Amino acid sequence: MMDACEWLDRADVPDPNGRMPDDLAADDRWWQRVQALYDLDDAVVMLDNGYWGAMARPVLQACQDWTARVNAGNAWFGRRAFPPLLEQARAQVAGMLGVDPDEIAITRGATEAMQVLIAGYRRLSPGDTVMHADIDYDSMITAMQWLGERRGVRSVAIAMPEPFTHAAVLETYRQALAAHPRTRLLLLTHVNHRNGMLLPVADIAALARAAGVEVVLDAAHGIGQVDTVLPALGVAFAGINLHKWIGAPVGLGALYIRRDRIADVAPYLGEHDDGRIDARVHTGTFNFAACLALPTALALHARIGVANKRARLLRLRNQWLEALHGDDRIERLASPDPRLSSAIAAFRLRGQTTMAANTATAERMLRGHGVFVVPRDGLASGACLRVTPGIFTPPAQIETLVAAIRAVAG
Repeated sequence: MMDACEWLDRADVPDPNGRMPDDLAADDRWWQRVQALYDLDDAVVMLDNGYWGAMARPVLQACQDWTARVNAGNAWFGRRAFPPLLEQARAQVAGMLGVDPDEIAITRGATEAMQVLIAGYRRLSPGDTVMHADIDYDSMITAMQWLGERRGVRSVAIAMPEPFTHAAVLETYRQALAAHPRTRLLLLTHVNHRNGMLLPVADIAALARAAGVEVVLDAAHGIGQVDTVLPALGVAFAGINLHKWIGAPVGLGALYIRRDRIADVAPYLGEHDDGRIDARVHTGTFNFAACLALPTALALHARIGVANKRARLLRLRNQWLEALHGDDRIERLASPDPRLSSAIAAFRLRGQTTMAANTATAERMLRGHGVFVVPRDGLASGACLRVTPGIFTPPAQIETLVAAIRAVAG
């Protein structure tokens, strides 16, 4: 089997050659070479790249080759060859995140990791408060509410300001923590799946620590978009996706627990507690091939560079937001502040706050213009339409998006 670097060399992956991210982000010809690494269906203008990240050809080929190898080796391969290869993949994920391998466990996605953290968190007592926001992911909100049913705690929901600013977001959390002094667990979402706000996690985590509150971080959309060294965020618990912005095969994520806090999460359903993070999650039989293709995805991610990815994605995001600036028919749910910005942003036609209305608008954009965006519900201000380009999205598709939004706005 070829190693990860051989896969990249064979695919002629472009090299940034030390160029500055903003300079490279404007070089459409360079990004066309990145786009050429992906075999994508052109039936629609795909602007829902937040669901999962398409695999680049070298990752797909590695996954296919490993599938054949696993199938041929069967249980012999799974029991003898796979475990050390899994440890290598775990170490590479840990290195990317700036933590140690024994603080990471590979999971099937961020949802599995987050449910382990929330359901297994041991330091709650009846009468305590747990807190989440309207921007958090539905499954995580459900898990926080489940704590109320099972642990006798109170689940409190807060709403983010809209439009949002750095100062207003921090003040919202500051006031919420002050108003609920029995809060013991706070859910934060690094980059949310509704309007794409990049949360100032380190600042909010500092507020939480000062109030005696633990943070559990949903980093599903942050890892791979934003250069993230987990210790710098000041959190001890995080759930991570590897099949979104890293571009690994679907069905891969990671659980992070800081070494000195592993005991604060219960072992999974009575697993023997040997003190290791692995006792906190029991995924069962792995998708071996997907996990073994992970090093190739990580190598491609590193070759392109997370700072370069972020600069390009923000350029594509800003292209459509700036084109619609000043159009009173359209509400843009995004901030011009790069500290709060990600690839994901959202909009709604003015006054259309129901899920039904936004779903209808999405259908009109798809049928009339071939543009695929997705309605999202859950914000306190109402439903919206989420737009998510990928690093393979050409600017011409953003122009088509803008034309489609203007057309449905009437």
